[in-house]
Amino acid sequence: MIKSKRIAVAAMAAVLALAGAACGSDDPVADEPAAEEEATEEPATEEPATEEPATEEEAAEEPAEEAGPFLGLAFDTGGRGDGTFNDMAGQGADNAEANLSIAVQELEATSDQDRQPNLEALAAAGNKLVVAVGFAFGDALGPIAEANPDVYFGWIDGYYDGPNIITTAFSEQEGSFLVGAAAALKSQTGKIGFIGGQEIDLIKRFEAGYIAGAKAVNPDIVVESAYLGAAGDNAAWGSPDKAKEIAGAWYADGADVVYTAAGGSGRGMIEAAVEAGEGKWAIGVDNDECSFDTEEQKAHRLTSMLKRVDTAVEEMAKNVQDGTAEGGFYTFNLANDGVGYATTCGNIDDIVDQLEDFKAQIIAGDIDVPTSPEGL
Repeated sequence: MIKSKRIAVAAMAAVLALAGAACGSDDPVADEPAAEEEATEEPATEEPATEEPATEEEAAEEPAEEAGPFLGLAFDTGGRGDGTFNDMAGQGADNAEANLSIAVQELEATSDQDRQPNLEALAAAGNKLVVAVGFAFGDALGPIAEANPDVYFGWIDGYYDGPNIITTAFSEQEGSFLVGAAAALKSQTGKIGFIGGQEIDLIKRFEAGYIAGAKAVNPDIVVESAYLGAAGDNAAWGSPDKAKEIAGAWYADGADVVYTAAGGSGRGMIEAAVEAGEGKWAIGVDNDECSFDTEEQKAHRLTSMLKRVDTAVEEMAKNVQDGTAEGGFYTFNLANDGVGYATTCGNIDDIVDQLEDFKAQIIAGDIDVPTSPEGL
C-alpha cells in the first residue's frame, strides 16, 4: 500500500506552479509560486538539509506512476479534527487509501480565499479525482472542473452539472427525524433543543427532520432552536464555547436532550450535558461521536445522526479507479444507508425497534420528512 502524503499548502502551490510553467500558462496565480520553486532549488545545492523538499516532492509524484488514480481531498475550514463532517471525509479518504491502494493528498482551507487555489493545486498535482468537502466550494469548483476535463471532481453537499463532476447530497432530514424521535422517546421533561451552525437551508434540513421526528412521538413536545452564526460565518463551525453556553442554559431550564449540527462546535454541547448531570443527553452529528467521547461523555451521548460522507468519498474513488465513474448527482439517504443513527454508546438500545419502524415507514414513503422547519 502506498503511504499517504499530507501536503502543505505551500508545497502544493509549488506543484501548481510547475504545472502552469509546463503548459506555458499566463495565469498570475501560477506564475508567483514558480518563483518560490526556483528559490527552493538554490538551497538544495548548498546545504544537504535543504535537499529534503526535493526528495519529498519526488515521493509525492511516485504514487501517480505506481497506483494510477490519486485522490485529492480539499477540506473546507476546520479540516481534520472537527470530529464531524470533515473527519468523515477524511475517514473516507483513509479507507480508500487502504482498500484501493491509492495515494491521498490533502489541503485545508484556512480562509475563503484558499478554496480555489487548493482545488487548482490538487488538480495540477496529477490527481485523477479531486473532492471538494462542503457546500462552500460552489463558486470555485465549476470553472476549475471545466478547465480540467480529464480530472473527475467530487463535490460533497453541492450540485454542478458537468460530465466530470460527481455531486452528492444527503437526506439529512431523514436521519435527523430518527434522532428526533429518539430524543422524544427518551425525554422525561417534554423539552428538547437544536443548535445549528450557519443558518442556511442545508442545516435547516437537520432542524426540520429533528422537530418532525420528535413530534411524531410527542406532538406536544417543546423544541428550542438556535443558530451560532449567519450564512457565511465560518466561526459557527468552530465555536464550542458558544454551543456550550446555549445548551447549558437549556439544560438548566428543563430541556433534557440537545442535538447539535454545527461541526466542531458540538463538542461544547457534550461538555454542557456532562456538567448538567444525570438525565441530560447530547446527540452528535455526521460522525459517531461516541467513538471518541470520554467515558464520562459516553454516559450522556444518546446517539449521533450519521451522515456517511466517508462512504461517498470512498465510492467516488473506487468508481474512478475501475473506470465506472460518471458525472451526475447522487443522493445518500436512509434507503441506501447514506444517513442513519448510531447505537455505539448503548443508550438507545431499548428504543431501537421503534426507530427501525420509523425508518421503514420513511423508506416506504409512508412518512414524508420535511426539509424546512417553517410551520413545524
